[in-house]
Amino acid sequence: MTTLPPTPLRIGLVGTGPWARNTQAPALAAHPGVALSGVWGRNGGAADALAAAHGTTAYTGEAGIDELFAASDAIAFAVPPDVQAPLAARAAATGRHLLLDKPVATTVAGAGEVVRAVEQTGVASVVFCTLRFAADTSAWIGEQAALDGWFTARAEWIGALFAPGSTSEYAASPWRREKGGLWDVGPHVLSVLIPVLGDVTRLTAARGPSDAVHLILRHTSGASSTVTLALGAPTAAVGTGIELRGERGIVTLPRWGDAVGSFRAAVDALVESVRTGEPDPCDVRFGLRLTELLAEAEKQVVGE
Repeated sequence: MTTLPPTPLRIGLVGTGPWARNTQAPALAAHPGVALSGVWGRNGGAADALAAAHGTTAYTGEAGIDELFAASDAIAFAVPPDVQAPLAARAAATGRHLLLDKPVATTVAGAGEVVRAVEQTGVASVVFCTLRFAADTSAWIGEQAALDGWFTARAEWIGALFAPGSTSEYAASPWRREKGGLWDVGPHVLSVLIPVLGDVTRLTAARGPSDAVHLILRHTSGASSTVTLALGAPTAAVGTGIELRGERGIVTLPRWGDAVGSFRAAVDALVESVRTGEPDPCDVRFGLRLTELLAEAEKQVVGE
């Protein structure tokens, strides 16, 4: 069990969209070891509503973001990645710890700016890759990472977020429409493969139908992996799975629980990193590495 600081860590939330409403605000408000110190949004009405729902203070505007930072020890982000990155660098520069959403940014320069700010001030950081923090999948990743002899892996994350008739409120996200499955669900898959098989030493990417992207990866362990990512598949084609093959046979990633529980575990990880001063394995530096790999894949498919 995580040992919590003697007083609650005050965490402010930047963002008021569906992810903030459905996952982050409920998890922060109910967490026994932290206090939701406020909610900031560009839409003042949305900030008021979300803050009122969780008994905290609403902030908006340029002055409001500074007021939220002043009222907080750490900042959680639920905004598009290229809005997140400069705000996160700004928060870190004021000494605030960071609970970032994936991807940290969609440019290497943007993610690097956050890393530099974190390293200059020594604040703690965690990037919320769901599978790294969901109880069942986190344990599974740790178990497989402790084993040797993996030969290859196959991963598929195929969604129908953009299919005709989709009712998901996340489908309205402009950045997801622009960047597709590579950037939205690619971090989830890489956050599983890299701890188990090692960092990526070679990446080849190819475009598929709609927003689909196929990756072939070589890892430092010598193993290879193949990855298919998409959000624009037909509804009947959806499915998610990760399979490892090696000397001990074939294992598959278990199903994971709700996003609120997973985010609560990411909050625990940030609290622990703040308490001990030890960086979390899924910190902003790992987030930068994910951005580097996704940017390389994007460069290859755009050039096709």
